[in-house]
Amino acid sequence: MVVNNTDTDKTQEEEQQDLPKVVLFRPPPAFSLIGEESFASNKFHFLKAYDSQLPLDQFLSSHSHSIKAILSSGDPAPVNADILQLLPEVGVVVTTSAGLNQIDIPECRRRGIKIANAGYVYSADVADLAVGLLIDVLRKVSASDRYVRQGLWAAKGNYPLGSKLSGKRAGIVGLGNIGYEVAKRLEAFGCFVSYISRKKKPYVSYPFYHDVCELAANCDALIICCGLSDETRHMINKQVLSALGKEGVIVNIGRGAIIDEKEMVRCLMQGEIAGAGLDVFENEPNVPQEFFAMDNVVLSPHRAVRTPESLKDLSELVVGNLEAFFSNKPLLSEYVDSE
Repeated sequence: MVVNNTDTDKTQEEEQQDLPKVVLFRPPPAFSLIGEESFASNKFHFLKAYDSQLPLDQFLSSHSHSIKAILSSGDPAPVNADILQLLPEVGVVVTTSAGLNQIDIPECRRRGIKIANAGYVYSADVADLAVGLLIDVLRKVSASDRYVRQGLWAAKGNYPLGSKLSGKRAGIVGLGNIGYEVAKRLEAFGCFVSYISRKKKPYVSYPFYHDVCELAANCDALIICCGLSDETRHMINKQVLSALGKEGVIVNIGRGAIIDEKEMVRCLMQGEIAGAGLDVFENEPNVPQEFFAMDNVVLSPHRAVRTPESLKDLSELVVGNLEAFFSNKPLLSEYVDSE
């Protein structure tokens, strides 16, 4: 017997249309990595602007009164004043990223729009990679791996010595969730931790610096853990890199544009700093080709936040935040400006 499910399918479709709408400007990377079904809910429905043939402004205008929330997934799709002007009913912006540089925070505050970021979901994974990059640069792990694979150990003998991590002075730029996790790991390795942040943290005893140049001058490794903003863009400039000095190394797991990339390339090429471990770049996925020939530079394709475990936690947090908003409950990870 043939069963006709048309009426049932239509009812399900109608039920979805009745749910509050969450607009997506582009598919979050997690959709393809762990499956879109991980983000499904019976309390909201995703409206995918990227599937429409209409220009974005026309698409948003045509759905302006049904869109109640935005799920943001990074830099190429900014949530700015122009976008928010088209969406008067939006009450929350939930982002899959740890950083918020793609969101106009003052405009959201002005409109009474709540913001929920990735919270603590990524902190451990990013901190692990930050320390991994630092160890790799100091102990020349990737460079010596290439040396062995190319048969150079047998042909040329031992590879040059690396440097130990224990006892290093580690300066952390941005002691938020991620920065604090980095600090705890480095302290366990026997490093002497100091930091700069927008505010001095009452819960830590690490030395606090008001000036990033002064911090750089008093550390062997500078680890960038802050977010990108107008204030932090190119904060790590020629003066800071000069203060870090010829024996200093830099690790960046924040955002590429926090460092003046051209100046960093110059400093590395001229030996004005000792090395770099980089997960982020100014113009991703385009990476300065000068890095490719440098054995003292370790490169990672902006993957610090991505493990199966963290993406599963992310899907649960995103769904939890949206369901909480639509149920008039407190958000699970409402953004608080505390870095």
